[in-house]
Amino acid sequence: MTTLIALPALGAVLTALVPTGRGTLAKQVALGAALVTLIVGALISVHFLFDVDLGVEAETYEWIPEFGASWALDVNGISVALIALTVLATPIVALAMWREAEDEKRDPKAFFALLLAVEALTLTAFLSRDLLLFYIVFEAMLIPLYFMIGMYGGPQRRYAAVKFLLYNLVGGLLMLAAVIGLYVQSVDAGAASFFIPDLVALDIDAGAQRWLFLGFMIAFAIKAPLWPFHTWLPDAAAEATPSNAAFLSGVVDKVGTYGMIALVLPLFPDASREFAPAIVVLAVVSIVYGALLAIGQTDMKRLIGYTSISHFGFIVLGIFALTGEAAAGSTLYMVNHGLSTIALFVVVGFMISRRGSRQVGDYGGVQKPAPKLAGVFLFAGLSGLALPPLSTFLSEFLVISGTFLRYRPAAVVATVGIVLAALYILWLYQRTMTGPVRPAVEGMADLRTRETVVVAPLIALILLVGFFPKPLVDVIDDAVEPTLVEVDIDQPEPLAPVAEPVEEGTGR
Repeated sequence: MTTLIALPALGAVLTALVPTGRGTLAKQVALGAALVTLIVGALISVHFLFDVDLGVEAETYEWIPEFGASWALDVNGISVALIALTVLATPIVALAMWREAEDEKRDPKAFFALLLAVEALTLTAFLSRDLLLFYIVFEAMLIPLYFMIGMYGGPQRRYAAVKFLLYNLVGGLLMLAAVIGLYVQSVDAGAASFFIPDLVALDIDAGAQRWLFLGFMIAFAIKAPLWPFHTWLPDAAAEATPSNAAFLSGVVDKVGTYGMIALVLPLFPDASREFAPAIVVLAVVSIVYGALLAIGQTDMKRLIGYTSISHFGFIVLGIFALTGEAAAGSTLYMVNHGLSTIALFVVVGFMISRRGSRQVGDYGGVQKPAPKLAGVFLFAGLSGLALPPLSTFLSEFLVISGTFLRYRPAAVVATVGIVLAALYILWLYQRTMTGPVRPAVEGMADLRTRETVVVAPLIALILLVGFFPKPLVDVIDDAVEPTLVEVDIDQPEPLAPVAEPVEEGTGR
């Protein structure tokens, strides 16, 4: 597991060391490192998803023994899904951003080195079983992301980068206070430790849990982002380059929702039960609010940013519905939202590179000169609105049906988000791809070979997970169940009785 982190970190260093002016070499080094990381990540995923023994084991090494901090790494069903998403997304994004830096007349090596640095930090967050290690990488990833947004992108990129940094720093400071408070609890219990299983075993009184819960939860709600902590995302999505926005929204932001289900629920079970109804309300507001604002956008990247706020609302709703079905659907949603959002951002990036504009009104009739590009755009959009049998359908269905078991009004209102999603996606497609061909898009090039290589694995995975979700759902179920056991809340009965399995050869 350390190797999985070391590979992109080493790749970032090697990419940064490439002499200035050798942009192509820097990109090749970065892509090579991302592909090797993908291979190692795929082996780890196969070990857990298909129960194939490849010798992958948890790792624990002493780090700061005086404080009980360790380099502790492990994988469970929740983290393995997000690790697979991260290692897959990085080479795809690297290939998609191949010409973005040159288009801005900048040396690409910093751009690609920063991408690999973010990948290494994100993987560490998903693998970490030490809270201090998790906090450090949670904060450290802000730095490369700040430079990626601020150095490459639209005219307001510096404003977006500063806003992104300030929002997340505030959340990080609150989380730091909560981490220290949790550590003090472990000291008082006579076993100073940052090891997460040790912290989960602590008996923390309800009053302290509330404050510690809020410290973690606000930090994760900003990162996720959840309404009303979301305002940095539309600016960052609009001003960052399309590929950077894809990686930020599709992968990095999942650290926030991962923290909610993997840390907040087991560490603060009493406070989680107490605050769950309020967070469910915020999640439903996020679903509807994000979708409504997406409908009104004229900037395609900002529009996708608002759709992510709506989708993150579904993910948070599934986590705090506190049912097994919704929690499993929420974890699956993190992966599927990553696939569909990355596909949408990179296709919009292809369009912007051709037309030089991200405004919806500057397009029209694109499907005639570029039918393949329009087809991929429609496919990514349909995945975003959870059309069956594409991968997002199952995750959204599980979230809503699981939520319905405990919070029926919230589940009913959340379904409005599905209707609104169909509206903003199909309307966007209609305005950009159909109708008379605008003079500026006449002769627009169709999907090129590099671009086909970028979108092909995304399309394949959206279909594969949609048709064959069982391995992923099974391993997620195995990890979600003990998390909800820690929360110690009764699971509601299913609305319909579960059929007994038929005995072979008896017909019964």
